[in-house]
Amino acid sequence: MSTENSSVAPFHASPSSMTGGRAALALLVVLFASFMDLLDVTIVTVAAPSIAMRVLQGLAGGFMVPQVFGIIRSSFDPASMAKAFGAYGAIQGLASVAGPLLGGALVVTDLWGLAWRTIFWVNVPVAVAALVLGVRILPESTAERRARLDVAGAVLSALAITLILLPLVQGRDWGWPWWGWVLLAAGVGLLGVFVVYERGLASRGGQPVLDPRLLRIKTFTAGLAASVLFFGALGSFFLVLSLYLQAGTGRSAWDTGLVIFPYAIGSIVTSGLGVQLAAKAGRVLLVTGSLVLAVSQAVIWVLVRDGGQPGYWPLAAALFLGGLGLGLAAPILVNVVLAGVPGRHAGAAGGALSTVNQIGGAVGVAVLGTVFFTALAPAPSAADVFGSALATVLPWQVVAYLAAALLMLALPKTAGVHQT
Repeated sequence: MSTENSSVAPFHASPSSMTGGRAALALLVVLFASFMDLLDVTIVTVAAPSIAMRVLQGLAGGFMVPQVFGIIRSSFDPASMAKAFGAYGAIQGLASVAGPLLGGALVVTDLWGLAWRTIFWVNVPVAVAALVLGVRILPESTAERRARLDVAGAVLSALAITLILLPLVQGRDWGWPWWGWVLLAAGVGLLGVFVVYERGLASRGGQPVLDPRLLRIKTFTAGLAASVLFFGALGSFFLVLSLYLQAGTGRSAWDTGLVIFPYAIGSIVTSGLGVQLAAKAGRVLLVTGSLVLAVSQAVIWVLVRDGGQPGYWPLAAALFLGGLGLGLAAPILVNVVLAGVPGRHAGAAGGALSTVNQIGGAVGVAVLGTVFFTALAPAPSAADVFGSALATVLPWQVVAYLAAALLMLALPKTAGVHQT
């Protein structure tokens, strides 16, 4: 496989490329799928139930999301593809902030006395609509060579990720027992087995879940690292902010969602601009977005340090600023990273990127959540301590965004280059 410095032919649309209304409907179907995936991750932020079945839900998303990238690559001509990927990124940003707001509304409404359980019904109408449209609209693959499902690789990766994330996410509730560390070590070891297996499968001409040769592409590995930091900071922020707003300031789940809502508004304001300029200044927009997010976190730190409890408008202004940064970066991050990946590997690379995004979010929640609760330990029932605990976490998030911005400097300059 060619690396980033090799000569490659430009990307050409496949014979199945679609245009017009049919292409728009096909894009709508895959956006439904990606919206459901990230909504599932974020909607529990304000509900915060402990559910181990989330592993199965995440595994299903792991099989689904790579198809989104493959369908977009195979169904759209080059001119439309950048817009399609931009729409994908915008949906990711929207879902990340819509989840907490919608989750809060459902928890407060308490439909039929089911409390938080109704948050998992949200996807049912979306899934039904996507399924009906997908059967009618999405094209069949026209590839001469049918892909073979790498069952062993999928099982190994899913089991390794589960063993790693389970103790990280649940370790604090378990009291960090010795066997939790054993699970973590076993997961890391199994991840090594997965890499060895995938390398062997690729050398035999097979089609691995993750081709290890992708990791030789410096822009791709930089993109993976930047995504871990970016989404790690993003996911952990919404968790600790929600805990601070509800337990620390006494806001309801609905009021918490309303405080977070300006974040969504800011994201919507800049996401369209980011998509339009990605082909000319994709990397610059990513770096700018991460830096703006870092500034937003720093402003919130100023507001809540020393146990401060700012009112709605100061928090809303700081969160709106963060949304502006998210809108610049999130909608185009995938497209910029994949610009340095040969087109035939876009599906696998996109799937790996999506998986790493979720792993980054989970690790961020686990690590920075632990920092937050450790800061609460001296007086967990005192309201002013929540502000101090949030202030303890925010500098780490600022550092994560700054590090992500530094790594983004190694990404392709624009999102307009597609390779085969």
